[in-house]
Parts: sequence; structure tokens; C-alpha cells
Amino acid sequence: MVASVEKEELIQFVWEGVDKNGKRVKGEQPGRSETLIKAELRRQGIKPVKVKKKPKPLFGARKKKITTKDIAVFSRQLATMMSAGVPLVQAFDIVGRGHENPSMQELILSIKDDVEGGSTLTEALRKHPLYFDELFCNLVEAGEQAGVLEVLLHKIAEYKEKTESLKAKVKKALTYPAAVVVVAFIVTAILLIFVVPQFEELFKGFGADLPAFTQLVINLSRFMQDNWYFVFGGIGVAIYAFIYFKKRSLAFNRFLDRLFLRIPIIGPQILHKSAIARFARTLSTMSAAGVPLVEALESVAGASGNAVYSDAILEMREAVSTGQQLQQAMRQTSLFPNMVIQMIAIGEESGSIDSMLSKVADFYEEEVDNAVDSLSSLMEPMIMAFLGVVVGSLVVAMYLPIFKLGAVV
Repeated sequence: MVASVEKEELIQFVWEGVDKNGKRVKGEQPGRSETLIKAELRRQGIKPVKVKKKPKPLFGARKKKITTKDIAVFSRQLATMMSAGVPLVQAFDIVGRGHENPSMQELILSIKDDVEGGSTLTEALRKHPLYFDELFCNLVEAGEQAGVLEVLLHKIAEYKEKTESLKAKVKKALTYPAAVVVVAFIVTAILLIFVVPQFEELFKGFGADLPAFTQLVINLSRFMQDNWYFVFGGIGVAIYAFIYFKKRSLAFNRFLDRLFLRIPIIGPQILHKSAIARFARTLSTMSAAGVPLVEALESVAGASGNAVYSDAILEMREAVSTGQQLQQAMRQTSLFPNMVIQMIAIGEESGSIDSMLSKVADFYEEEVDNAVDSLSSLMEPMIMAFLGVVVGSLVVAMYLPIFKLGAVV
């Protein structure tokens, strides 16, 4: 029995050496020690002259974060390499050393070392659950067992690209109005704290009662001047608490998921449809890979992106495991439109459930795309009107006394 040794973190080295033609060469390479780097250089026909750790930047620049887009690009590159007949280990080497993100480069070369050491690709990926979820690993495992790994990698890459595109559209729909509200609040706060007090000084010499609307704005301005640190501090605490509980509280995330689905327009037109699209795309990919339906539904629940749909899919899994048809289990959840259920029923009867699910995913992804575009077109004039009303009301409130004074004169 071989004792398992915890892997050391890869270190970036800079080296200089002499190649077979006597020409002096230099470069950078990640590795675990100087000795291993020298051995690797000799294997490449380079006589090492100097090998040392790459000095860290003066201000300790942070490593670039690995994003889901990086994983999607990696999947596509690896699939392309394998389709071209490049061996798996060599493909990892080419993709890893050519990656611009040092963190991603470390991750890929770490997986390559595991595969070189005799681990299967699935085992190597499962050591990094933060970047490769259960769905990803299950699909790779199915590809390895069936001997069609490059085909499954292409399916994974396509799945990742489509789901990332869908997430970007949903994010766009949610962040646009939120950004406008933030801008409107900042503009209003600046006017109340710095501009309105100037008008208040001017109005003190009028010797007449101010209009009720103007007095209301001045009172609001005084409140902001006296308590601005409480207002901004309270908002800061609220944002911090939101982020804190969003990262750590499952109950809070479930509450948000249910709340977002009830938001007018955004809920039914974008969030519901995007959840159905993700369900269909994920299940289609796993079904095409030959993953059993009960096992596939468990992974699909984790990839649904919404707690309401995740719970419903797990209920469907329980029903299917007792022998019920998928379309009957879907009908019982009351979440899926009749069109989707009918398409699944046809797929089950004809034995082409993966292609039917793919068509459902294509349809709902296009629906989300159109809904986001329509919402953006609708929001632009509404946002302009909203900003105009907020800023215009403050301007009118400040000029009302001047108009009143002019009328008296």
C-alpha cells in the first residue's frame, strides 16, 4: 500500500540554459522544486545553467481568480486537442502552459501531474471540486468508461458555453435596473447635501413662507446633512450583511430564489424560463452521455441555479426511481409548462429524450434572450423618466419660491 502524499503547491521558476545547438535560451516554468525543473529541461535537450524562483512583485499582486468562463474555455481547448489526436497528458501540457491566467495554469498542470501519476482524469478532476462540479466529473467519467472522452468533452464545452451565455443574459437583466437605482440615489444624495443648502441660504432673505414641497425637500436635506454617515453606514452594513448571508446561509438563498421568481416581468419572463432552459440543457447533455436518468437528475438539481427548481427536480428524481415516467413526475411539480411536458413525453415514447430536451433548451434560451432584449428596450425610457422625475422634482422644489416671488413682484 502506497501512502498518499499531499501535493505541494506549484512554484514559478525562471531559468537559463543552453540548447542542443549551443544557443543560450531562457524562460519560465512552474514546478515543485529546482531539481525537477532541471530534470525537465534536460529531458527537453536543454542544459540548465541557472534555475531560481521567480521573484514576487513588490506589492504582492494577487493571483487572478479562476472563473467559470476559464473552465468553459479549458473544456473546449482540451476537447479540440483530443479530437486532433493529441494524447491527453500532452494536451494538458499545451493548454496549461499556454494559459494567460497563472492560477488556471497551476490548476491544469496539477491535474496533468495526477494523470501522469496514474490517476484517471475523473479522479484528478474530483480533487478540485471548487472548479469541477459533480456534473462535470460525472460526464467525464461516462466518457472515460465508454471510450468517447473527446466527444463528451465537446458536449461539456458546449454545455458550459451555453449556460454561461444564459447566466450573462440573466445577470444583465438584473444588474441594469439595480445600477440605475444606485446612480439615482448617489445623484439625489449629492444634491441634498451640497446643492439644496445653497438654495436654503438664498431663501432665508425672502421673508415669506416657502411652498410645502420646497420645505419638504429642505427638511430632507437637513436630515441628510446631519445623518449622512448613518444613512451611508446603514446601506454599507446592509450590503455587507446581504453578501455575508448570501455566501453562508442556505435558508437565505432559498428565500431569495423564491422572492426573485415572484418579481413582476423578471420572474416569469426571465428567471423561470432560464431555470427551465438550464434544466433541459443539463439533462440533455447527461442523457446523451448515457448517464442513467435517476443519477442524472441528482446532478441536474445541483445545476438548476434556483432552490425552487432544485427541490422540484429532487422530488422528480424520487418519483422516477419508483418507476414513474419523467413527464408524469414533471407534471406533479406544477413548475413546467405543458409544452415542455409534452415534448418530454414524445421523447420518452420515441427514445430520443436527449434531442427533445435539447430542442426545449434551445427554445427557452431564445425566449430568455428575447425577453432580456425586450426588457432592456422597455427599461431605457422608463429609466430616463425615473431619473428625470427624481432630479427634476428637486430642481422644481428649489425654483418654486423664485417663481412665487416673481409672481408677487
